[in-house]
Amino acid sequence: QAELEESGGGSVHTGGSLRLSCTASGRIFSSFNMGWFRQIPGKEREFVAAITKIGGVLYNEDSVKGRFTISRDVAKYTLYLQMNSLKPEDTAVYYCAAGGNFPAVGEVGVGYWGQGTQVTVSS
Repeated sequence: QAELEESGGGSVHTGGSLRLSCTASGRIFSSFNMGWFRQIPGKEREFVAAITKIGGVLYNEDSVKGRFTISRDVAKYTLYLQMNSLKPEDTAVYYCAAGGNFPAVGEVGVGYWGQGTQVTVSS
């Protein structure tokens, strides 16, 4: 049963911005750490960013390089990913994720996944 739902994907040109949203159930939001992965065509799913229940953040600096910011709105049970200075290599399906052992142990610690939202960045 899906308990995470992403939105905000779309098509932009190089240098543009998008903000992804992920709405979670209250149970998920209050119990687990949350974050974002992406799957670039032809590649394995890749970690993007995470935020803990108390607000600590972690980024994949090799791929994000300071361009993305993860945040949350506790009152709205919503997770965000602000993506700036987008590049064609950011084109991917972006997935919201939650888990008790995530991000500490990476993808294997994710217990819940959204269905994904497409981000396309053109040159």
